[in-house]
Amino acid sequence: MILAVLAYNLGNFLRRLVLPKEMARWSLTSLREGLVKIGARLTRHARRLVLRMAEVAITRDLFAQILDRIRSLSPVPT
Repeated sequence: MILAVLAYNLGNFLRRLVLPKEMARWSLTSLREGLVKIGARLTRHARRLVLRMAEVAITRDLFAQILDRIRSLSPVPT
């Protein structure tokens, strides 16, 4: 039960703070299927890690926007 509450809160956090406006109204089920259940392969190429994703639910540009918004969040000071 505790994990379900944490997952729900994480989904709401993601939806409110980092998702682009066109995805802000997605349900948590849609977010899970569109972002978490994406088929991907992590490979090493020329000393770099490359994440190759299937573009099923979201596009590469939309995923890049989400990652940029996550990077822009400021960490909590210790």
